[in-house]
Amino acid sequence: MVKLKLMCSVSVAVTFSACFIVLVDANSWWSLAMNPLLIPEAYIIGGQPLCSQLTGLSTGQRKLCQLYQDHMQFIGAGAQTGISECQHQFSQRRWNCSTVDNSSVFGRVLYTGSRETAFTFAISAAGVVNAVSRACREGELSSCGCSRAARPKDLPRDWLWGGCGDNINYGYRFSKEFVDAREREKTFAKGSVESARLLMNLHNNEAGRRIASDLAHVSCKCHGVSGSCSLKTCWLQLADFRRVGDALKEKYDSAAAMKLNSRGKLVQVHSKFNSPTSNDLVYIEPSPDYCVRNKTTGSLGTQGRLCNKTSEGMDGCALMCCGRGYDQYKVQLVERCHCKFHWCCYVRCKRCSRTVDQFVCK
Repeated sequence: MVKLKLMCSVSVAVTFSACFIVLVDANSWWSLAMNPLLIPEAYIIGGQPLCSQLTGLSTGQRKLCQLYQDHMQFIGAGAQTGISECQHQFSQRRWNCSTVDNSSVFGRVLYTGSRETAFTFAISAAGVVNAVSRACREGELSSCGCSRAARPKDLPRDWLWGGCGDNINYGYRFSKEFVDAREREKTFAKGSVESARLLMNLHNNEAGRRIASDLAHVSCKCHGVSGSCSLKTCWLQLADFRRVGDALKEKYDSAAAMKLNSRGKLVQVHSKFNSPTSNDLVYIEPSPDYCVRNKTTGSLGTQGRLCNKTSEGMDGCALMCCGRGYDQYKVQLVERCHCKFHWCCYVRCKRCSRTVDQFVCK
């Protein structure tokens, strides 16, 4: 399904007069994160793949699904990892990476080429790298196994290299082929705003993959009598995905505003700054107003959101509530308390209640 988006007065190097229409895909491969069929057995019924029944896949992605059916549950897991990390990183922002109950997953918010869209594309691509790389290591996929990365030159000579590491090279390549397929099968006129959005998406996909790959590190395990660590076996391991999210959040805060030049290439709006690298995020449109609900932009607004009365940051009531004020409520919380360990082997806790103040945006 394709939806139309009407846009007006966008300033780029190549002038677009008045209003124009941008074609936006209503479905996304991100919907695999919400799909109940994401178990291996679900992809074969009577020997027939169900790829044609999965919503959100482009033509190229559907072909890859048919060739690599065992990968699909991990693509879905990668998408879910990306979505969960996005919601963690933005939990105290006006836009909190909310999902909607349809195959677009994020709704109309991502129809705008904003910073938030840039982050979402990057974290999702990184999530696929993470999930597929680890699935290779765990022997879940027929076309890959443990990492074959070269031994680091600075690894001590008496340490062994060859434990079963995350296959980051394969995860990176498959993520690039699958995630980018939707964009690469599109063709738009050179210099059109649609081509600008396509270039933006591809750049941010690559940034997410590179951040996930670059943060991988060497992990080692000690061997020896009584844990003497006289010998070590080492392998390549992905970083905890929270570190990937933190790194991409920093890239979001410093994302570069871009525009099309006369040759149909993305260039910085503010040329006095350093050009963005392949690891940086880029955007082509300002973010919509997330203060109030707006069906056109997809903003859910901040009415009803919890805020922190004492904070001066984005989670504070002044900024979160956009100057509308807030209501104060007393809420009774029930928590586990006075926990004790009992041999062997369980923990028994009491339940304690306390009354706390909560502040909710008007």
